[in-house]
Amino acid sequence: MSFSLNRIELIGNLGNDSETRFTTSNKAVTSFSIATTNSYKGKDGNWVNETTWHNCQSWDLPDFYKNGLKKGAKVYVDGRLKKSEYIDKEGIKRYSTDVVTNQVILLDKPEHSSQSSEIPPTVRSGQYDNAPQTGEPDLPF
Repeated sequence: MSFSLNRIELIGNLGNDSETRFTTSNKAVTSFSIATTNSYKGKDGNWVNETTWHNCQSWDLPDFYKNGLKKGAKVYVDGRLKKSEYIDKEGIKRYSTDVVTNQVILLDKPEHSSQSSEIPPTVRSGQYDNAPQTGEPDLPF
């Protein structure tokens, strides 16, 4: 028996507000990007910051939780990597690697408003079997 693991954990800041769309079968998919920074000492002895952007997809997040996924918010994401390919508007084949989330945790303290105080610090997105596993995704865009 062989063993494999496809898991990723990230802590970073959202680069923009989350965006929710619906598939043709009316499943909600929330997309957002996270920036992570790796720091290391360069050859000259100075610290260098290297930022990497990660595109994330969360399936069936509760509506009230999406309100906390705003630009600049610090989040923890646990999920798996998913590679896909598509043809862009110019007819060029493109590839993308996305993080399909299993769990999203807001790490920032909620702002002092009645709506954000109702947001729990952690929520599990839809189970892995809610997201398309192979072939074309069920997305109308």
